Amino acid sequence: MTLYAAYASNLDPAQMRERCPQSPLAGTGWVEGWRLTFGGEDLGWEGALATLVESPGEHVFVALYDVSPQDEPKLDAWEGADSGLYRKLRVRVHALDGDTVAWLYILDSYEGGLPSARYLGLIAEAAEAAGAPADYVNALQGRPCRSVGP
Repeated sequence: MTLYAAYASNLDPAQMRERCPQSPLAGTGWVEGWRLTFGGEDLGWEGALATLVESPGEHVFVALYDVSPQDEPKLDAWEGADSGLYRKLRVRVHALDGDTVAWLYILDSYEGGLPSARYLGLIAEAAEAAGAPADYVNALQGRPCRSVGP
């Protein structure tokens, strides 16, 4: 098994249990020197998609999952890695029990654009479900977003 660092809606342990039933939550941590952003607004159904970019002094809360070989292709399909939308990258994660290396998905598109209010809300709820600190969740909820609809 290999560690996967979820930073968007896959932070939610219940969602990951549905998507990857053989891949247990292994803990949480922080990816230092990176920040959560959005890009590929033209690729998403309702706005820009979550991704990470390098940014000294910033950090992103992640949930670590021990992904089984059976679940990894399923997760790749969910995240669009099998179609080239996202690519995998290995990063160092600072967890309570020490530093570890995990992979995550990076959007293969330019940064820019706003996520939908619904998508941003899902990410904030997932972060809360994973045990992110309240100030991190509040910062997510306060990010600019766009409303979708007629």
